[in-house]
Amino acid sequence: MTRVVLLGASPGPDISPTGLRLAALPGNPTVSERLHGQLTSMDPRYAKVPTGDVAAALRAVADVAESATESLFIIPENSVVHDELIYQITKSKRGALALVAKEPRIRVTEDNGQDVGLEVPESEHEEEGPGDRIPIDEAEPEIGYNRLEGLPVRVRIGKSRIVSVGTANHAVTRPNGVVLGPLHISARNAPVLAQTCRELAAMADRFGDDDDLVQLIVFGLVRNGVSVGIRGRRDLFYRRITTQEEANEAAAEMAGMDEDRSRLKNAVKGADGFFTTFFVSTYSRYIARWAARRGLTPNQVTLISISLGVAAAACFATGDRPWMVAGGVLIYFAFVFDCVDGQLARYARKFGVLGAWLDATFDRFKEYVVFAGLAIGYVVSGHGEEIWVLALAAIALQSVRHLLDFSFGAARRRKPKAPLPSIPLDAPDDRELRQALSLRREERKQGVRGVLKMWTKAWQVPSHPLGA
Repeated sequence: MTRVVLLGASPGPDISPTGLRLAALPGNPTVSERLHGQLTSMDPRYAKVPTGDVAAALRAVADVAESATESLFIIPENSVVHDELIYQITKSKRGALALVAKEPRIRVTEDNGQDVGLEVPESEHEEEGPGDRIPIDEAEPEIGYNRLEGLPVRVRIGKSRIVSVGTANHAVTRPNGVVLGPLHISARNAPVLAQTCRELAAMADRFGDDDDLVQLIVFGLVRNGVSVGIRGRRDLFYRRITTQEEANEAAAEMAGMDEDRSRLKNAVKGADGFFTTFFVSTYSRYIARWAARRGLTPNQVTLISISLGVAAAACFATGDRPWMVAGGVLIYFAFVFDCVDGQLARYARKFGVLGAWLDATFDRFKEYVVFAGLAIGYVVSGHGEEIWVLALAAIALQSVRHLLDFSFGAARRRKPKAPLPSIPLDAPDDRELRQALSLRREERKQGVRGVLKMWTKAWQVPSHPLGA
């Protein structure tokens, strides 16, 4: 269960989404009706927080966070969003995740027509031109005055998380994006959220009229050492609506987008091995969708994978070349269906303890049966029985490997992550934070930790990035 916090109109024009209709969508719902219907399926007792008074709104969010025993999903009431995007954000395993958008980059050319690359548009308050930007490590913190989708650009977005946030009176180094609205906070970070919101409420007079409530919350979380991950819209829709014209545009754009395609794409792991990414997942997702539409369950697909593995072992055991080739084809498709069961579970949102046990246990069973089948085939074809030594050695090696993988994974899950640096909320800029982050980054590159991190990422290929 996720506790939903529904924010009223953010600071700015006081326009209620109640009467704004999404005529291009089925049922002609209002913005408010549609969002309430989406959220009620998640949390029938969602909390609604008026935002006319920023300090009062922050204290109300703090009250909800203090009593929460589950994760929290914060979203402005005037949001038009795909169901799939809500699902992907709320099912994140990160301690905190925000939907973000980066400033669009523009192609910059010199007077002589030479292309000098892509740059983010400069703030009108900066003196240097796009071609004169100094490295970010040498850049001075600034107050962001550019606007993106109606929000002040006061967020520094990194590769996988928000690095720093500013306000109308707190400078940030090289801002390049905004927090669009939806924000997911895990249950373990709820106490930090409550404390942060109370601290922010006490200094509400230091914020500007154009500071957005959600960005203020993220400003406090980042400065208090919480790692806030990022999620871009990619091929899904999100926008805050304030006028009927915007509602009409949003409904038309959303109606023209294929939400199922994104859902299918998200069924594939975000990062996987090279072979799986390029020789299996390119088409296995479509098998998963086909299976879902015909009512197959992930456990049934797992049983298909097991059957194919056993059939491959039987082919190998014959010792005949044609059957050995058939066994190779069968073991490949056994692996394909091993991927399909997980993709089907994510696409159809059918998860269970039994399925996880079947997948983990019988993956090993298939490997051992195939090793045995290869050994039997070797002996049947007229060779010596010494092959069993190699077969048993391979089984032992695989057993040790999987034991180490599971133990390492369990240890990583149990071990709390190293906290990020923090700075006082009233610090006028983020220099101290960026210096601490730079030092932390250099320390993590050294020693055994750096080698393990590099080894973990070496064999993974990202299927779809988390960024904007």
